[in-house]
Amino acid sequence: MGTAEIKSPEDLRETPAILDGISESVHRKKLGVFFIESDNRRTAFGRGYTGGTTPVNIHWKPIADLSKTGGWIAAFFIFGNEMAERIAYFGLSVNMVAFMFYVMHRPFSSSSNAVNNFLGISQASSVLGGFLADAYLGRYWTIAIFTTIYLAGLTGITLCATMKMFVPNQDQCDQLSLVLGSCEPAKPWQMLYLYTVLYITAFGAAGIRPCVSSFGADQFDERSKDYKTLLDRFFNFFYLSVTTGAIVAFTLVVYIQIERGWGAAFGSLAIAMGISNMLFFAGTPLYRHRLPGGSPLTRVAQVLVAAFKKRNVPFTRSEFVGLYELPGRHSAIKGSGKIPHTDDFRGLDKAALQLKEDGSNPSPWRLCTVTQVEEVKILIKLIPVPACTIMLSAVLTEFLTLSIQQAYTLNTHIGKLKLPVTCMPVFPGLSIFLILCLYYSVFVPISRRITGHPHGASQLQRVGIGLFISILSVAWAGGFERFRRAYAIRHGYEVSFLTPMPDLSAYWLLIQYCLIGIAEVFSIVGLLEFLYEEAPDAMKSIGSAYAALAGGLGCFVASLINSIIKSVTRNPENRQQSWLSQNINTGKFDYFYWLLTVLCVINFCIFLYSANRYKYRTEQALEVRETNQNIPAEDS
Repeated sequence: MGTAEIKSPEDLRETPAILDGISESVHRKKLGVFFIESDNRRTAFGRGYTGGTTPVNIHWKPIADLSKTGGWIAAFFIFGNEMAERIAYFGLSVNMVAFMFYVMHRPFSSSSNAVNNFLGISQASSVLGGFLADAYLGRYWTIAIFTTIYLAGLTGITLCATMKMFVPNQDQCDQLSLVLGSCEPAKPWQMLYLYTVLYITAFGAAGIRPCVSSFGADQFDERSKDYKTLLDRFFNFFYLSVTTGAIVAFTLVVYIQIERGWGAAFGSLAIAMGISNMLFFAGTPLYRHRLPGGSPLTRVAQVLVAAFKKRNVPFTRSEFVGLYELPGRHSAIKGSGKIPHTDDFRGLDKAALQLKEDGSNPSPWRLCTVTQVEEVKILIKLIPVPACTIMLSAVLTEFLTLSIQQAYTLNTHIGKLKLPVTCMPVFPGLSIFLILCLYYSVFVPISRRITGHPHGASQLQRVGIGLFISILSVAWAGGFERFRRAYAIRHGYEVSFLTPMPDLSAYWLLIQYCLIGIAEVFSIVGLLEFLYEEAPDAMKSIGSAYAALAGGLGCFVASLINSIIKSVTRNPENRQQSWLSQNINTGKFDYFYWLLTVLCVINFCIFLYSANRYKYRTEQALEVRETNQNIPAEDS
C-alpha cells in the first residue's frame, strides 16, 4: 500500500509563518482533525472484517464463516488448558520448598528464595513470550512451542525426584538432623541439575502466561453489542479456571505426595501438563487467530529514535498542519486498526512530524505514523497500573512461603482429620472460587447501585478494591503472628519450631488467606481485563505480559526485601537472629508483616494518584471527537 501525507483541508491550509501566530491550544485541536476517520476501525466485508483486527484461521487466511469458530466453545478448550497448566504450576510452587528442605537438605530460607526466583523468572520473562506472539509467531504457535518446553522441564523434575542418583543420601536424616542442618547436603551437580530443569520449566511457563488469556479473549466478536459483557465474563471464568487448578494442586497433588512420594507427585504434574497440551490442541479447528503485527519493540524503537532526531524541530516547521498517517481506514501495522491522535507525551509526536528533508519515501527511523506513535504512548500510560500490583504480588509470594512456616507450628486438625501443612494455600483458592461464583449475583448488583457502573465497578476500581483488601490481609497477618509467637514462647515451644502446638489452631490463618484471595480476585482479574482492552491491537500479548511482569517483579521484590531484612536485622556479635530466622518462634515475623503493611499503604496511595489521572481509550476518543466538532465554531 502506498503512503501519503494527510494535508489540511482548504479552510485550514496555512503557511508555517501564519502558524507561528496560532496559539498552542488551537494548534493542538487542529492536529486532531485529521484522525476522525480512524475511529471507524472495523467495517463489514462479507462475513469477515476489513482492517487490521481481522480474525484469521490457523493458516492466517480470512475466516469465511465466523459463526463456526470462536465463542464460548473455543474458550472452554482454553479454560481446560489453563486449569491443567495451573495444576502443574501451583503444584510445583507449593511442593518445591518442602522438597528442597526435606530431600535436598537446603535451609528454608534458600529454598524459599529458589522458589521465589522460579516464580519471578516464570512471570518476568513472559515479556519474551508476549513479544514473540505479537511480532512473529502469533499466540497459538507461541503457546504450542512453550507448552512443549514446559512439559520437558516437568519431566526432568520428575526424574530428579524418582532416581536416587539426583538426590543426597537420606539415611540417618531425621527431623532433628534437619533442624540442626546435619543431614548430608546435595552435591553441587545435583543442585545444578535441579535448578536447570526448574528454570527450563519456568521458561516454558513464561512463554505461555501472556498469551493464554489474550488468545481466549480473541475468540469473541468485537462487533457484538454484548462484547464488553462477554469480555468481562470471560476474564472472570478464566481466573476461575486458574483457581480450580490451584485448588487441585494444593489438595490432590499434596495428597499424592504424602501417600505415594515425591516422584508420584511431580509425575502427576507432568501428566497434568500433558493433558493441558492435549486440550489445547484439540480445540485447534475452532480457534480464531490474529495476525502478528511485526516486531513491537522495533516500532517502539523507531518512534523513540525519530522523535529524538526531531526533538529541536518546532511543530510549525512542518509543511503540513496534520501529522503523518496513511490515508483511508487501514493502518500501516498488520493486526492493528488506526488509533486516534492524543495530546499526551507531545514530544513523541515529533516522530510523526513530516519535513521536506524526509523525502517522498521516508525511512521509518525518521518518520512514523500517528498510530505507531500512539502505540508507544499507550504502552507508557499503562505502566503505572500494573506497577502498583507489584506489591500485591510480593505479598502473595510471602504468604506462599512464610505462612507455611507459621502453619508448621499450629494444629491443622479438623476433628480427626489432619490437613497437611502444604494444603494450607488451598484456602485463598477456595475464597477466590467462592467470590467468583457470587460475583455476578451479589457483588455486581450491590456495587451497581453505589457506583452506577453497568459492571458494578470499572476495571481500575476493581484493582483498587483488591489493593485495599491486601492491606487488611497483611495487617491481620502481623497481628496474629504477634499472638502466635507470644503463645509459643509462653508454652515452651521457643526451640521446637517444627512441633505443632495442639491448642492453637492453624485455621486462624484462614482470615489472612481469605482476605488475600479476595484481593487477588479483584486486582488480578481487573488488571487482566484492563490491559487487554487498553493495549494496542497489535500488542495485546505485550499488554498481558505487563501483568505477568508485575507478578514476576513482585517475586523478586519479595526476595530482595527478605535479603535486606535478614542482613539489617541480624547481628551475629550479639547473637541476635534476624526477623526471618529459620526458627520462627525466635524471629520477628510480625515486624516483617507490619513493614509489608506500611509498604502496601504507600503503594495504594500511589495507585490512587495514578488511577485518578488515567483516561480510558474510549474516553479519550470521545474527547477527540467532541474537540474536533467544536473547532469550526471556535475558529469562526
